Amino acid sequence: MPTILGQNQYGKAENRVVKITREGGTHHIKDLNVSVSLSGDMEDVHYSGSNAHVLPTDTTKNTVYAFAKEHGIESAEQFGILLARHFVTSQEPIRRARVRIEEYAWDRIESAGTADGEGGDGGDGGDGKEHSFVRKGQETRVTQTAFDGETWQVISGLKDLTVLNSTDSEFWGYAKDKYTTLQEAYDRILATEVSARWRYSWSSDDEPMPDWDESYERTKQHLLRAFAETYSLSLQQTLYQMGTRIIDNRSEIDEIRFALPNKHHFLVDLTPFGLKNDTEDGAVYVAADRPYGLIEATVLRDGIEPRIPLDLTAL
Repeated sequence: MPTILGQNQYGKAENRVVKITREGGTHHIKDLNVSVSLSGDMEDVHYSGSNAHVLPTDTTKNTVYAFAKEHGIESAEQFGILLARHFVTSQEPIRRARVRIEEYAWDRIESAGTADGEGGDGGDGGDGKEHSFVRKGQETRVTQTAFDGETWQVISGLKDLTVLNSTDSEFWGYAKDKYTTLQEAYDRILATEVSARWRYSWSSDDEPMPDWDESYERTKQHLLRAFAETYSLSLQQTLYQMGTRIIDNRSEIDEIRFALPNKHHFLVDLTPFGLKNDTEDGAVYVAADRPYGLIEATVLRDGIEPRIPLDLTAL
């Protein structure tokens, strides 16, 4: 029995594009997940394998990144309209383009002295960090309470807190062998998705109980400020500064453990399209979700024994 071709489409899904726009020392970020689907006169490629009417999906990917540089990203809607119009008007066989975009919003991280908070944080009272961001929606708060009839153990924390510095990060001078291909970086995006657990010193009903909500909010604030204010030569250094700031400023916390995946951002090569990417006014990066470096460590108050499990999934 003969068959006929029904509805069909093709394209490139989930193109992760991060556009940093620089206005002097102030940076702006647009973070999108763009999926493109094209349809039209595609019978021949299905029936005979002729690719004459097929715009490669790799080309749709390249177009997303090139358009981010050439046109900027005013809004997700505006960017999607530009892309859809381009594909339909530039390729006669393409009759319909569908562009789906997820946008991940970011807030600036306030620097010490820009908001009400604890004194003695070491801030200079200046403006907020203009290149440090925390993603909106932010984290999931977690806690684990253990009681053996006499003593308590409370381990609290957060996960899925995505943070990014669009500058003030380097990575160079590392060990190399014959398998090393990574190029040294003297100005890079540093991003991670923070998973942190901290253990409270409170362990007995005879002791005054911490204000759990205030402690959580203050601890998160110190974590974010340390991330924003550390000029980073490695993610390990940033981790240690985050933990140290919390221990130094929150007397109720004795131990904190971090798991920090390095959310890599790579400059897109736009030279095939006659475009110079990393320019004074900004650059376009591809956000790679895997594989990723995973940095883990515990920071302790001096004289305290570690009790938080090394594997955070054990909590």
